[in-house]
Amino acid sequence: MILVVPLLIVIVTSFGQESAISFPIKGFTFDWYKNVFQQPDFVEGLKMSSIVAILASFLALLVGTPIVYVLTRFDIHHKDWFQTIFLSPALIPEIVIGFALYQALVISLQLPLFISLIVGHFLLCLPYVVRLITAGMMEFDESIEEAAWMVGYDKLTAFFKVVIPNIKQSVVAAFILSFITSFNNIPISLFLNGPDLNMLPTSILNYLENNYDPTVSAVSVILMIITALMMIIVEKYLGLNKLT
Repeated sequence: MILVVPLLIVIVTSFGQESAISFPIKGFTFDWYKNVFQQPDFVEGLKMSSIVAILASFLALLVGTPIVYVLTRFDIHHKDWFQTIFLSPALIPEIVIGFALYQALVISLQLPLFISLIVGHFLLCLPYVVRLITAGMMEFDESIEEAAWMVGYDKLTAFFKVVIPNIKQSVVAAFILSFITSFNNIPISLFLNGPDLNMLPTSILNYLENNYDPTVSAVSVILMIITALMMIIVEKYLGLNKLT
């Protein structure tokens, strides 16, 4: 309830007619929502945030799924160490990760900001992929995969035709939660953006430096709606109770 009340206030203030955010509001208008899409930084930020979130989430799945398969199916020495390593980005403050990546990738290696941003968000998404795919693999009956081997499938074919379809709920949930995490991220994006590369959260912060009108509330409501839709999809495919 404590968290819901501020969100409700943000939603209400997004419809106010006054030129500054105020509560309670005076009048009712949708003009601030129109203004969101008239701001080039918001439109470009929305596109860039979506592109980075999709690429980082897909890359995290591409890397994380085989890692989880190996860790859950093979007897590897110090398996717990590897799991800790792959989950470690979730244990380190994001602002520290952003600063470290800025120093290493942008300053030292002089990589383009876009590639550095993808790397940063990939590290942000990987723990979610590892955790959710691990949950899916633990619930998957190994005998089904063994039966596929017995009927002539090699291990690679069995992985794609048997294992992946049986853990698809975890795969979908991992992608969506990774997307949400990347899309709404601020600390890493702050260090790895630039004049020609703005993410939506950083565009909102930049807008707030010179403006305090309900446009910020409107764009925040749009972000809430996007996140809520994603969570509804997660609930449909996996169930929120299984995420814990």
